[in-house]
Amino acid sequence: MEVEEGVPLDDKAKRMRDLLSSFYSPDHSSSASLPPNTSSRFATLDTINTSAFDADQYMNLLVQKSNLEGLLHKHVEMAAEIKNLDTDLQMLVYENYNKFISATDTIKKMKNNIVGMETNMEQLLEKITSVQSRSDGVNTSLFEKREHIEKLHRTRNLLRKVQFIYDLPTRLQKCIKSEAYAEAVKFYTGATPIFKAYGDSSFLDCKRASEEAVSIIIKNLQGKVFSDSESIQARAEAVMLLKKLDFPVENVKVKLFEKLEQFLLDLDLESKESTNVSDNSSTLQGSLTDSTSATVHEASIHEFAEAVRAYKVIFLHSEPQLSKLGQDLVKKHFEAAHQKILKQVPTADLLAALRVIWTDVLLMDEVIPEASLPDFALQYARDAVKDYIGSRFSRLLTNISDSLKKFQFTPKEEMNEEYPLQAALDASKKAVVQGSMDALMDFRQLLDENPELLLKLRDLTIDWVREGFQDFFRKLDGYFLLLSGKSNTSFEDVNLIEDMAGDKISAGLVLVLAQLTLYIEQSAIPVITEELASFFSGGGVRGLEHGTAYVPAEICRIFRSSGESFLHLYIKMRTQRISVLLRKRFTAPNWVKHKEPREVHMFVDLLLQEFDQICTEVKQILPQGLNHKHRRTNSNGSTTSSRSNPLRDDKLNRSNTQRARSQLLESHLAKLFKQKMEIFTKVEHTQESVLTTIVKLSLKSLQEFVRLQTFNRSGFQQIQLDIQFLKTTLKDIAEDEAAVDFLLDEVIVSSAERCLDPIPLEPPVLDRLIQAKLSKAPEQTPVS
Repeated sequence: MEVEEGVPLDDKAKRMRDLLSSFYSPDHSSSASLPPNTSSRFATLDTINTSAFDADQYMNLLVQKSNLEGLLHKHVEMAAEIKNLDTDLQMLVYENYNKFISATDTIKKMKNNIVGMETNMEQLLEKITSVQSRSDGVNTSLFEKREHIEKLHRTRNLLRKVQFIYDLPTRLQKCIKSEAYAEAVKFYTGATPIFKAYGDSSFLDCKRASEEAVSIIIKNLQGKVFSDSESIQARAEAVMLLKKLDFPVENVKVKLFEKLEQFLLDLDLESKESTNVSDNSSTLQGSLTDSTSATVHEASIHEFAEAVRAYKVIFLHSEPQLSKLGQDLVKKHFEAAHQKILKQVPTADLLAALRVIWTDVLLMDEVIPEASLPDFALQYARDAVKDYIGSRFSRLLTNISDSLKKFQFTPKEEMNEEYPLQAALDASKKAVVQGSMDALMDFRQLLDENPELLLKLRDLTIDWVREGFQDFFRKLDGYFLLLSGKSNTSFEDVNLIEDMAGDKISAGLVLVLAQLTLYIEQSAIPVITEELASFFSGGGVRGLEHGTAYVPAEICRIFRSSGESFLHLYIKMRTQRISVLLRKRFTAPNWVKHKEPREVHMFVDLLLQEFDQICTEVKQILPQGLNHKHRRTNSNGSTTSSRSNPLRDDKLNRSNTQRARSQLLESHLAKLFKQKMEIFTKVEHTQESVLTTIVKLSLKSLQEFVRLQTFNRSGFQQIQLDIQFLKTTLKDIAEDEAAVDFLLDEVIVSSAERCLDPIPLEPPVLDRLIQAKLSKAPEQTPVS
């Protein structure tokens, strides 16, 4: 047993099968064998299984290749194989012996059963021959009678057909009365071959009567086909009967399809617009109107779906035409939705229309699934939602524009507000923030809807909203720039600028734009960004190639730059107006022949009126700053001219020529020792900064106009008197009093340089004239 376990089962079974095969093989030449003269060096241990086995050669080879332990192991292995082979041989012989005995018994039984079979077969053959002879006798005797019977039978059938032809008109009339059109068609089609053969001779009257009845049947069948009250099965059966009657069914098909097209044209999809009309009536009446219109529409679309279903059943292979009809229904729906968008209906009305569309699409998809109407409707829904979002942003931009136009076009005498600029700014702020919040609420309604149509567009809607805000703020900034005249590029929305095409924007509105852009940057954009992050997160299905994503930092940068630009534009517009006043003042008179000054010139009043108007506008719009005025004591250097130096009073007794020359000399020496003062600083969105900048620019323009003129003594003294009065009045307007005093002194110095005889007014005379002007100032103060 140990030896048997040591040999692998597969090798053992293979070897045993080969041994038994070689033992029972009748052709020993087919087995693998070696030639007798094979050299010992080519022999192997496997030759033991061949017929040319040489025991001596095998032993020599085994001794050469194996040691003693190997030989002992081989001995034990071969002994076990011999024993196994003997056992298998015994089993094989026993099994074959049993089969031989069983076969012998079967042969004996067959031999016993066959005895007597030949006798029985002979008897059966005799009986079959007898039956055949008797059958032939019967056929021979009945042949003549059978021919006669068959002839009579054919005659009887022919008579029955003739009788059927004569009775056919009556039968058809009965079928018409009972509406048994299937039987009537069956009767007529059965008689058609006879009518074709003998209809023009023997059965002419029957043919005519039958054709008249058939024409009535065709007319009634057509009526059933076009009748909406008939069932789909009855209408389909009517078409099949018309085909059997060789009626041109294609005409019926065309007429029925035209009826479907007309039904679609007459389908009322605008009934939902009754919501706008019902706003003027009571709420109860409006709700009843909406429910009634919805019921009517639902009944109409169900009727249309059933008509399409019937057409599909009646006319096979009509799916392409019906698919186009279903797509036309979807197109008509979205055309109505687009009209609602153009009319700027509330979002709830648009959502109601989209729900109705999706319900109708699902209903029609059950009837004609080949049209893939849900996918088709989804494409149009994308355009509708995108158009609505764009329309909503356009409306927001229009509202902001209207708030600005109201200030631009309303005459001052018709303004009810005490502070019109502040009112315009507040209205514009409300239009931006509240309008954006309202738009976001409308967009949230799109996301909160459950219909599958809008759920599929959720990510796209988020992208469109975020891209829409980015584009909206860009357009808003472009509109502000175009409105102020800062941009010459064409604007997309012509309606927003056509009203202002011939009007020049006021400086006050530019100031409103400056503060509005600052408010949008600092307040509106953070609020909108927070709302977008809370309710419009996600999206990202559209790549950057389709549009720019919402980038708050970029928008803030744009509006910050625009705000600074508008502020500088306001300062420029106001200083240009003052420059026109200064040009008129210095170019009109002949300064060389100027008369001796007797009072402050009226030009100063006009200049102060301009400053007063600027103060009124700035205080309405801009906030106050820290309000630290730059007085003379705060200045690091001396800003006084040489004429305000105490040394001047000690030299008043000199001659006029010597005094003027000494003053010019001292003014130039004072400039050399003055510390340089920064006059023009960065403009901030505060009252003090804007007012101070305008005053500085105006005084600088005044100095330049003075340098372009040549003055006599009286002209120089008039300039001295006007500037000295301005020193008294401008100290309450400008924040940087030191810089203003410095610029005023520079005007006096420049006029002295351009004077032929620069002899200033005596201080007592100068003070007396100024006091006289100040006493008249309350009476001449203009109304802001």
